[in-house]
Amino acid sequence: MLIPPALSAVGLGASLPSVAAFNVITLEYAEGIVVGAERAGAPVLLSVSHNAVRFHGALAPIAAGCRALADDASVPVLLHLDHCESEELVLEAADLGFDSAMFDASTLPYDENVASTARVTARGHEAGLWIEAELGEIGGKDGAHAPGVRTDPTEAASFVAATGVDALAVAVGSSHAMTSRTAQLDVDLIARLAAAVPVPLVLHGSSGVDDASIRAAVTAGIRKVNVGTQLSAAYSNALRAELADSVDPRRALRAARGAIASDVAHLLGVISNPTPER
Repeated sequence: MLIPPALSAVGLGASLPSVAAFNVITLEYAEGIVVGAERAGAPVLLSVSHNAVRFHGALAPIAAGCRALADDASVPVLLHLDHCESEELVLEAADLGFDSAMFDASTLPYDENVASTARVTARGHEAGLWIEAELGEIGGKDGAHAPGVRTDPTEAASFVAATGVDALAVAVGSSHAMTSRTAQLDVDLIARLAAAVPVPLVLHGSSGVDDASIRAAVTAGIRKVNVGTQLSAAYSNALRAELADSVDPRRALRAARGAIASDVAHLLGVISNPTPER
């Protein structure tokens, strides 16, 4: 398996079976993620999605906060741009110090997905980024979530060869935005994809996957695990609880940040240790 420089720098393929990327919406998310990673003693990716960029109105401010936290962290922290639909935003991320970007053209017809992804990958490589793409529809963003849209190993191998991407997000049964951990992963398909594709496989929609299934996915060949909704649920629950008794947002945000740190530390333990001692 070929390991992109940004991931090999944090030990993927050597001491670590897999790494995790956690979605950042506000600075408190990023702070909590870094605290959780330090608590777990594990590297982590701060993942800013295109939707988060739309929320803030620009990438630069949240990127600056993430970059500062990454530089001061006691564990390796990388910056990742997630589900980006804009070629120019990918290149802006490179200028702002990001290590990687996911260019998402998965909703396009296959030939258009290949052509767009190949072009962005080439430009991203020139700018120093490693590029992730998606094949198959992972679900939760536009309703697709059925066996018929899962990633085919033969098509995946052809897609990677044609585009030159450094990592591939695959549709194997998870779905974005799940609030219950009930997704049923096709572990056999993960293993077949890992055998067919010479780049790291990425699991999106991991908030809907329980710990045992995440461990099974990593053992089968998943090398990057993306988590978003689970952190937002922890953040929102803590925020609501504290705001019920206080008008000081700092108290509530402190609790929300702490909830994120706790979830991150736990999930990093699951992801980095898929076969824990009994």
